[in-house]
Amino acid sequence: MPESPHAVLNAIRGGLIVSCQARPGMPLHGPDHMAAMARAAKLGGAVALRACGVEDIRAEKEATGLPVIGLEKIDTEGFEIYITPSLESMRRVAEAGADIVATDATSRARPDGRTLPDTLAAFRAEHATPLMADISTLDEGLAAADMGFDVVSTTMSGYTPYTPQQPGPDFDLLAALAGRLSIPVIAEGRIWTPEEAARALDLGAWAVVVGSAITRPEEITRRFARGLSTR
Repeated sequence: MPESPHAVLNAIRGGLIVSCQARPGMPLHGPDHMAAMARAAKLGGAVALRACGVEDIRAEKEATGLPVIGLEKIDTEGFEIYITPSLESMRRVAEAGADIVATDATSRARPDGRTLPDTLAAFRAEHATPLMADISTLDEGLAAADMGFDVVSTTMSGYTPYTPQQPGPDFDLLAALAGRLSIPVIAEGRIWTPEEAARALDLGAWAVVVGSAITRPEEITRRFARGLSTR
């Protein structure tokens, strides 16, 4: 795959992106906790971070100096999408200093009433920040590339009702995207081991995002506890 025209994407190629996120109600919720987690990720070798919310984006970027893929998670009654689901949300993420703005680019309706192509065009008219399409199917990834997204990610596979509900990564989707697209493809979603991360790169991923397996102690603990309970 050729180099990307965006320096930030070239800087993260072949590396580990750590998703430092904690929603309200989670033990590590809050910018102070996420900044500390981001520092730990940097010490461990992360090349970039994925951060949720204006405060966390700013805190993680200030704490580490690493590139940040930024997003917001907003639940809207009557709509399924929640990752940076509107033009206003995308603007906030960019203005918070995100180096890449991630948005749900699935085929589902957006709560602000705009189509995804209209949203993309309006954002492009105001910002030069690269855009990541969080998709769940090959068709959604191809459509995102045709619209002009700079990078696609397998983030939403398994989190839409029309995609395989499986415990591990969707390697089939990753391979299909990498084989069809000329823009970078990021592997994200249910990657739990270094071996799975390495396989993602072998299948053509530009970089790999790992979240829960690194940054959610409650989930890590639960996996160990379940392993013991099955003995």
